Amino acid sequence: MSLRVEILRFALRRLFKRPARHNSDIAAVRQHTEGFKRFIPNPPRGTIVTRVNGLGIPAVRVATPKSRDDHHTLYLHGGGYVFGSCSHYRDFLWRIANATCSRVLCIDYRLAPEHPFPAAVDDAVAAYRWLLAQGADPHRISFMGDSAGGGLNLATLLRLRDEGTALPAAAVAMSPWTDLTLTGDSMRRFAEADPMLSPEMANAYARWYLADADPRDPYASPLFGDLKGLPPTLIQVGSDEILLDDCTRMADRLRAAGCRVELEIWPRVPHVWQLFARILPEARQAVERIGTFVDAETSGGGTQACVARSSA
Repeated sequence: MSLRVEILRFALRRLFKRPARHNSDIAAVRQHTEGFKRFIPNPPRGTIVTRVNGLGIPAVRVATPKSRDDHHTLYLHGGGYVFGSCSHYRDFLWRIANATCSRVLCIDYRLAPEHPFPAAVDDAVAAYRWLLAQGADPHRISFMGDSAGGGLNLATLLRLRDEGTALPAAAVAMSPWTDLTLTGDSMRRFAEADPMLSPEMANAYARWYLADADPRDPYASPLFGDLKGLPPTLIQVGSDEILLDDCTRMADRLRAAGCRVELEIWPRVPHVWQLFARILPEARQAVERIGTFVDAETSGGGTQACVARSSA
């Protein structure tokens, strides 16, 4: 673990764990997170960012010189289902495009409380079907998401499977929120240690997202779903996140359902540390690992395999 991780943990605690950060004022929550955008660098020269029309929801497609035209990643951003956008990820999506040698489609799915569950799932399903309608091969598609987007990733797979749609070849979930009942013991165990998240925040976001829905609905909390038939999945999580048990229990349930799953627990890194690849060596290593996993599942080891990696 690098010294930079400890410095980042200190900074994140000051930014996210101050009193009343999880208050009931959604406008204040969004204003706080929107302020971070001015510190996010633009992608490097050579990155092509295209606004996507015809989806019915705002979306961007990100490609780098390493992106293969026939390989796709559908990315679902985090933010507790109540804030966040693709623009928060402009220094990250190009890294995923590089690591996976794919074109990355990121959608601004509708947010709660204005658009409660299942609006986000509906939008993610529509985005995947749009990819298929454009001629994308499911064997060359991966699903990816972080935090709430990681849980949405898995929930969307359940919905697509239940509706008989061909599933993508692989899924990657970074610190996924899979249990909106908040029953994981790590919610209590790491309530103080987690430098970013708190049970109070999670409870507020879950209320806003669920409205009157059952928190055990598998399309909201995929932990409680029948997971048979889901694609190979990589889960990455930090060792003292409040969402640790969301990840470990999800991995256990995937294995029990006969699915292939790889669980990586990284020591001391903060929630969704992968987004800090510009400053953290651990984040760059995690992104490279994601690329290796996705490439193995979408390329089949053939001549089109993505061999170039970026750690910039």
